[in-house]
Amino acid sequence: MSHSPDSPSAASNFLCREHAIEVTSDHHRPPTPPFPDSDDPPITCLLDTEVHHMPEKDYLRRCRDRSIDVTARLDAVNWILKVHAFYQFSPVTAFLSVNYFDRFLSLCSLPQSSRWPFQLLSVACLSLAAKMEESRVPFLLDLQLFEPEFVFAPKTVQRMELWVMSNLKWRLRSVTPYDYLHYFITKLPSSSSSESTNQFFSTASNLILSTTRVINFLGFTPSAVAAAAVLCSAGRGIASPDAQLPLGFHDRVNNEMVRCCHQLMEEYVVDTCYASSSAIKARLAEPPPSSPVGVLDAATCVSCDTPSERNFLSSAEVQQQEAEPPNKRLRSNAPDAPQR
Repeated sequence: MSHSPDSPSAASNFLCREHAIEVTSDHHRPPTPPFPDSDDPPITCLLDTEVHHMPEKDYLRRCRDRSIDVTARLDAVNWILKVHAFYQFSPVTAFLSVNYFDRFLSLCSLPQSSRWPFQLLSVACLSLAAKMEESRVPFLLDLQLFEPEFVFAPKTVQRMELWVMSNLKWRLRSVTPYDYLHYFITKLPSSSSSESTNQFFSTASNLILSTTRVINFLGFTPSAVAAAAVLCSAGRGIASPDAQLPLGFHDRVNNEMVRCCHQLMEEYVVDTCYASSSAIKARLAEPPPSSPVGVLDAATCVSCDTPSERNFLSSAEVQQQEAEPPNKRLRSNAPDAPQR
Protein backbone atom coordinates (compact mmCIF):
# COMPACT_ATOMS: atom_id res chain seq x y z
CA MET A 1 0.00 0.00 0.00
CA SER A 2 1.60 3.27 -1.09
CA HIS A 3 1.23 6.27 1.19
CA SER A 4 3.17 8.75 -0.90
CA PRO A 5 1.25 11.99 -1.61
CA ASP A 6 0.11 12.91 -5.08
CA SER A 7 1.70 15.73 -7.01
CA PRO A 8 0.86 19.20 -5.63
CA SER A 9 -2.46 20.60 -6.70
CA ALA A 10 -4.88 23.28 -5.62
CA ALA A 11 -7.09 20.74 -3.89
CA SER A 12 -4.21 19.23 -1.95
CA ASN A 13 -3.61 22.53 -0.18
CA PHE A 14 -6.81 21.95 1.76
CA LEU A 15 -5.79 18.51 2.97
CA CYS A 16 -4.17 18.07 6.36
CA ARG A 17 -0.83 16.28 6.13
CA GLU A 18 -0.23 13.16 8.16
CA HIS A 19 2.19 14.88 10.54
CA ALA A 20 -0.16 15.18 13.49
CA ILE A 21 1.09 14.16 16.90
CA GLU A 22 0.49 10.47 17.43
CA VAL A 23 -1.92 9.69 20.22
CA THR A 24 -1.38 6.51 22.17
CA SER A 25 -3.87 4.58 24.24
CA ASP A 26 -2.42 5.83 27.52
CA HIS A 27 -2.75 9.48 26.53
CA HIS A 28 -4.94 11.55 28.82
CA ARG A 29 -6.58 14.73 27.68
CA PRO A 30 -5.57 17.82 29.64
CA PRO A 31 -8.46 19.22 31.65
CA THR A 32 -10.55 21.65 29.66
CA PRO A 33 -13.09 24.14 30.96
CA PRO A 34 -16.63 22.78 30.60
CA PHE A 35 -18.10 26.08 29.47
CA PRO A 36 -17.42 28.18 26.38
CA ASP A 37 -15.42 31.39 26.57
CA SER A 38 -17.19 34.69 26.99
CA ASP A 39 -16.40 35.70 23.39
CA ASP A 40 -18.50 32.87 21.94
CA PRO A 41 -21.34 33.93 19.64
CA PRO A 42 -24.36 35.32 21.48
CA ILE A 43 -27.33 33.04 21.92
CA THR A 44 -29.40 34.85 19.28
CA CYS A 45 -26.70 34.29 16.68
CA LEU A 46 -26.67 30.57 17.49
CA LEU A 47 -30.45 30.38 17.18
CA ASP A 48 -30.32 32.20 13.84
CA THR A 49 -27.78 29.82 12.31
CA GLU A 50 -28.51 26.43 13.89
CA VAL A 51 -30.88 25.31 11.12
CA HIS A 52 -28.08 25.71 8.58
CA HIS A 53 -26.06 23.03 10.37
CA MET A 54 -28.74 20.34 10.39
CA PRO A 55 -29.45 17.57 7.86
CA GLU A 56 -31.93 18.29 5.08
CA LYS A 57 -35.58 18.43 6.17
CA ASP A 58 -36.52 15.13 4.53
CA TYR A 59 -33.63 13.19 6.09
CA LEU A 60 -35.59 11.91 9.07
CA ARG A 61 -38.43 10.74 6.80
CA ARG A 62 -35.93 8.93 4.58
CA CYS A 63 -34.43 7.24 7.62
CA ARG A 64 -37.85 6.10 8.77
CA ASP A 65 -38.88 4.71 5.38
CA ARG A 66 -35.48 2.99 5.01
CA SER A 67 -34.32 5.06 2.05
CA ILE A 68 -31.28 5.59 4.26
CA ASP A 69 -29.59 2.45 5.58
CA VAL A 70 -30.21 3.07 9.28
CA THR A 71 -28.40 -0.11 10.27
CA ALA A 72 -25.24 1.10 8.54
CA ARG A 73 -25.75 4.49 10.17
CA LEU A 74 -26.05 2.94 13.62
CA ASP A 75 -22.92 0.86 13.05
CA ALA A 76 -21.06 4.03 12.05
CA VAL A 77 -22.29 5.97 15.11
CA ASN A 78 -21.34 3.13 17.45
CA TRP A 79 -17.87 2.96 15.93
CA ILE A 80 -17.43 6.74 16.24
CA LEU A 81 -18.44 6.64 19.91
CA LYS A 82 -16.05 3.77 20.66
CA VAL A 83 -13.09 5.52 19.03
CA HIS A 84 -14.10 8.76 20.77
CA ALA A 85 -14.00 6.97 24.12
CA PHE A 86 -10.71 5.20 23.36
CA TYR A 87 -8.87 8.43 22.53
CA GLN A 88 -10.75 10.43 25.17
CA PHE A 89 -11.93 12.99 22.64
CA SER A 90 -14.29 15.71 23.81
CA PRO A 91 -18.05 15.06 23.50
CA VAL A 92 -18.25 17.84 20.92
CA THR A 93 -15.88 15.89 18.65
CA ALA A 94 -18.13 12.83 18.66
CA PHE A 95 -21.28 14.88 18.13
CA LEU A 96 -19.71 16.83 15.27
CA SER A 97 -18.65 13.57 13.62
CA VAL A 98 -22.23 12.31 13.59
CA ASN A 99 -23.47 15.73 12.48
CA TYR A 100 -21.15 15.70 9.46
CA PHE A 101 -22.16 12.10 8.74
CA ASP A 102 -25.91 12.84 8.75
CA ARG A 103 -25.61 16.10 6.84
CA PHE A 104 -23.58 14.41 4.13
CA LEU A 105 -26.01 11.48 3.82
CA SER A 106 -28.92 13.91 3.58
CA LEU A 107 -27.25 15.46 0.52
CA CYS A 108 -25.52 12.52 -1.16
CA SER A 109 -26.47 8.91 -1.68
CA LEU A 110 -24.04 6.09 -0.97
CA PRO A 111 -24.40 2.62 -2.50
CA GLN A 112 -26.12 0.32 -0.03
CA SER A 113 -24.92 -2.87 -1.69
CA SER A 114 -21.68 -2.78 0.32
CA ARG A 115 -20.59 -1.35 3.65
CA TRP A 116 -17.22 0.15 2.82
CA PRO A 117 -18.61 3.57 1.69
CA PHE A 118 -20.31 4.07 5.07
CA GLN A 119 -17.18 3.01 6.89
CA LEU A 120 -15.03 5.37 4.83
CA LEU A 121 -17.49 8.20 5.49
CA SER A 122 -17.41 7.58 9.26
CA VAL A 123 -13.58 7.65 9.30
CA ALA A 124 -13.52 10.88 7.29
CA CYS A 125 -16.14 12.57 9.48
CA LEU A 126 -14.40 11.61 12.71
CA SER A 127 -11.07 12.79 11.33
CA LEU A 128 -12.53 16.16 10.32
CA ALA A 129 -14.22 16.63 13.69
CA ALA A 130 -11.02 15.75 15.55
CA LYS A 131 -9.09 18.29 13.49
CA MET A 132 -11.70 20.89 14.38
CA GLU A 133 -11.81 20.23 18.13
CA GLU A 134 -8.77 18.30 19.35
CA SER A 135 -5.28 19.59 20.06
CA ARG A 136 -3.82 16.17 19.28
CA VAL A 137 -5.11 14.08 16.40
CA PRO A 138 -4.17 10.45 15.69
CA PHE A 139 -2.76 9.35 12.36
CA LEU A 140 -5.51 8.30 9.95
CA LEU A 141 -4.37 4.68 10.11
CA ASP A 142 -4.34 4.79 13.93
CA LEU A 143 -7.87 6.18 13.90
CA GLN A 144 -9.23 3.00 12.31
CA LEU A 145 -9.54 0.92 15.47
CA PHE A 146 -11.63 -2.06 16.57
CA GLU A 147 -10.84 -4.35 13.64
CA PRO A 148 -12.82 -2.62 10.87
CA GLU A 149 -13.81 -4.65 7.84
CA PHE A 150 -11.78 -2.36 5.59
CA VAL A 151 -8.66 -0.31 6.28
CA PHE A 152 -8.33 2.78 4.09
CA ALA A 153 -5.11 4.42 2.97
CA PRO A 154 -4.66 7.99 4.28
CA LYS A 155 -4.87 9.35 0.73
CA THR A 156 -8.28 7.72 0.28
CA VAL A 157 -9.59 9.15 3.56
CA GLN A 158 -8.30 12.61 2.60
CA ARG A 159 -10.18 12.46 -0.69
CA MET A 160 -13.33 11.57 1.21
CA GLU A 161 -12.70 14.43 3.64
CA LEU A 162 -12.52 16.84 0.72
CA TRP A 163 -15.75 15.46 -0.75
CA VAL A 164 -17.50 15.83 2.63
CA MET A 165 -16.28 19.40 3.12
CA SER A 166 -17.32 20.36 -0.39
CA ASN A 167 -20.87 19.03 0.08
CA LEU A 168 -21.17 20.69 3.49
CA LYS A 169 -20.08 23.97 1.85
CA TRP A 170 -17.12 24.05 4.24
CA ARG A 171 -19.47 24.70 7.18
CA LEU A 172 -17.62 22.58 9.71
CA ARG A 173 -18.08 24.87 12.70
CA SER A 174 -21.56 23.49 13.27
CA VAL A 175 -23.89 24.77 15.96
CA THR A 176 -24.41 21.88 18.39
CA PRO A 177 -26.41 21.45 21.62
CA TYR A 178 -23.15 21.93 23.53
CA ASP A 179 -23.07 25.58 22.44
CA TYR A 180 -26.22 26.20 24.51
CA LEU A 181 -25.44 24.23 27.66
CA HIS A 182 -23.77 26.96 29.69
CA TYR A 183 -26.47 29.49 28.85
CA PHE A 184 -29.36 27.16 29.66
CA ILE A 185 -27.83 25.75 32.85
CA THR A 186 -27.26 29.21 34.29
CA LYS A 187 -30.99 29.88 33.87
CA LEU A 188 -31.88 27.10 36.30
CA PRO A 189 -32.60 28.31 39.86
CA SER A 190 -30.69 25.33 41.29
CA SER A 191 -27.46 26.09 39.42
CA SER A 192 -26.16 28.68 41.87
CA SER A 193 -23.25 26.57 43.16
CA SER A 194 -20.34 25.59 40.93
CA GLU A 195 -20.65 21.97 42.06
CA SER A 196 -24.26 21.66 40.95
CA THR A 197 -23.50 23.50 37.71
CA ASN A 198 -20.69 21.09 36.85
CA GLN A 199 -22.94 18.13 37.67
CA PHE A 200 -25.70 19.47 35.42
CA PHE A 201 -23.20 20.01 32.62
CA SER A 202 -21.72 16.52 32.90
CA THR A 203 -25.11 14.79 32.96
CA ALA A 204 -26.58 16.89 30.15
CA SER A 205 -23.45 16.34 28.06
CA ASN A 206 -23.79 12.56 28.35
CA LEU A 207 -27.49 12.74 27.49
CA ILE A 208 -26.79 14.79 24.37
CA LEU A 209 -24.12 12.40 23.16
CA SER A 210 -26.36 9.38 23.66
CA THR A 211 -29.07 10.91 21.43
CA THR A 212 -26.86 10.40 18.38
CA ARG A 213 -27.86 6.73 18.21
CA VAL A 214 -31.61 7.38 17.92
CA ILE A 215 -32.86 8.72 14.59
CA ASN A 216 -35.93 10.38 16.14
CA PHE A 217 -33.75 13.12 17.62
CA LEU A 218 -32.78 14.23 14.11
CA GLY A 219 -36.05 16.15 13.96
CA PHE A 220 -35.11 18.52 16.80
CA THR A 221 -32.97 21.64 16.65
CA PRO A 222 -29.74 21.76 18.70
CA SER A 223 -31.32 24.30 21.06
CA ALA A 224 -34.28 21.99 21.76
CA VAL A 225 -31.98 19.02 22.42
CA ALA A 226 -29.84 21.12 24.76
CA ALA A 227 -32.86 22.48 26.67
CA ALA A 228 -34.37 19.00 27.05
CA ALA A 229 -31.04 17.58 28.25
CA VAL A 230 -30.66 20.36 30.83
CA LEU A 231 -34.19 19.79 32.11
CA CYS A 232 -33.59 16.03 32.31
CA SER A 233 -30.32 16.54 34.17
CA ALA A 234 -32.07 18.84 36.63
CA GLY A 235 -34.93 16.37 37.10
CA ARG A 236 -37.53 18.86 35.96
CA GLY A 237 -40.54 17.31 34.23
CA ILE A 238 -42.54 19.31 31.67
CA ALA A 239 -45.15 16.72 30.73
CA SER A 240 -48.06 19.07 31.40
CA PRO A 241 -49.19 21.10 28.35
CA ASP A 242 -49.35 24.18 30.59
CA ALA A 243 -45.87 23.70 31.98
CA GLN A 244 -43.42 26.44 31.08
CA LEU A 245 -39.68 26.34 30.61
CA PRO A 246 -37.64 28.06 33.32
CA LEU A 247 -38.09 31.81 33.19
CA GLY A 248 -35.41 33.34 30.99
CA PHE A 249 -34.47 30.17 29.06
CA HIS A 250 -35.13 32.10 25.86
CA ASP A 251 -38.28 33.33 24.20
CA ARG A 252 -37.20 31.85 20.85
CA VAL A 253 -36.86 28.33 22.21
CA ASN A 254 -39.96 26.42 21.15
CA ASN A 255 -41.63 25.03 24.28
CA GLU A 256 -43.56 22.37 22.40
CA MET A 257 -40.46 21.13 20.62
CA VAL A 258 -38.54 20.98 23.90
CA ARG A 259 -41.44 19.14 25.55
CA CYS A 260 -41.49 16.50 22.80
CA CYS A 261 -37.72 16.14 22.87
CA HIS A 262 -37.76 15.87 26.67
CA GLN A 263 -40.39 13.12 26.50
CA LEU A 264 -38.38 11.22 23.89
CA MET A 265 -35.22 11.62 25.96
CA GLU A 266 -36.95 10.28 29.06
CA GLU A 267 -38.19 7.31 27.06
CA TYR A 268 -35.03 6.35 25.18
CA VAL A 269 -32.01 7.83 26.92
CA VAL A 270 -32.27 8.87 30.55
CA ASP A 271 -32.55 5.56 32.43
CA THR A 272 -29.99 3.70 30.34
CA CYS A 273 -27.57 6.62 30.42
CA TYR A 274 -27.71 6.93 34.21
CA ALA A 275 -27.30 3.17 34.62
CA SER A 276 -24.33 3.24 32.27
CA SER A 277 -22.78 6.15 34.19
CA SER A 278 -22.90 4.14 37.42
CA ALA A 279 -21.32 1.17 35.69
CA ILE A 280 -18.58 3.37 34.26
CA LYS A 281 -17.74 4.77 37.70
CA ALA A 282 -17.47 1.24 39.07
CA ARG A 283 -15.28 0.24 36.13
CA LEU A 284 -12.98 3.22 36.61
CA ALA A 285 -12.35 2.12 40.19
CA GLU A 286 -10.99 -1.20 38.94
CA PRO A 287 -7.30 -1.70 38.02
CA PRO A 288 -6.48 -0.79 34.41
CA PRO A 289 -6.54 -3.62 31.84
CA SER A 290 -3.25 -5.48 31.59
CA SER A 291 -3.39 -6.15 27.85
CA PRO A 292 -4.20 -4.19 24.66
CA VAL A 293 -7.28 -6.36 24.18
CA GLY A 294 -8.49 -5.39 27.64
CA VAL A 295 -8.00 -1.71 26.83
CA LEU A 296 -10.13 -2.03 23.69
CA ASP A 297 -12.83 -3.97 25.53
CA ALA A 298 -12.97 -1.31 28.25
CA ALA A 299 -13.27 1.47 25.68
CA THR A 300 -16.34 -0.12 24.12
CA CYS A 301 -18.27 0.17 27.39
CA VAL A 302 -17.92 3.91 27.97
CA SER A 303 -20.83 5.16 25.88
CA CYS A 304 -24.42 4.91 27.04
CA ASP A 305 -26.45 1.94 25.81
CA THR A 306 -29.65 3.27 24.30
CA PRO A 307 -32.54 1.83 22.30
CA SER A 308 -31.46 2.08 18.70
CA GLU A 309 -32.68 2.06 15.15
CA ARG A 310 -32.38 -1.74 15.17
CA ASN A 311 -35.41 -1.85 17.47
CA PHE A 312 -37.57 -0.40 14.70
CA LEU A 313 -36.62 -3.14 12.21
CA SER A 314 -38.34 -6.47 11.80
CA SER A 315 -36.17 -9.56 12.12
CA ALA A 316 -36.43 -10.15 8.37
CA GLU A 317 -35.23 -6.61 7.64
CA VAL A 318 -32.30 -6.97 10.01
CA GLN A 319 -31.25 -10.27 8.43
CA GLN A 320 -31.55 -8.81 4.97
CA GLN A 321 -29.53 -5.70 5.80
CA GLU A 322 -26.87 -7.63 7.68
CA ALA A 323 -26.42 -10.33 5.02
CA GLU A 324 -22.77 -10.56 3.97
CA PRO A 325 -22.00 -10.12 0.25
CA PRO A 326 -20.54 -13.39 -1.08
CA ASN A 327 -17.44 -11.77 -2.56
CA LYS A 328 -16.57 -9.38 0.32
CA ARG A 329 -13.02 -9.53 1.62
CA LEU A 330 -12.31 -8.56 5.21
CA ARG A 331 -9.85 -5.74 5.96
CA SER A 332 -9.13 -5.13 2.31
CA ASN A 333 -8.58 -1.79 0.67
CA ALA A 334 -11.79 -0.41 -0.77
CA PRO A 335 -11.84 1.62 -3.98
CA ASP A 336 -11.04 5.29 -3.76
CA ALA A 337 -13.76 7.76 -2.84
CA PRO A 338 -15.90 8.93 -5.74
CA GLN A 339 -14.60 12.02 -7.46
CA ARG A 340 -16.69 15.13 -7.77
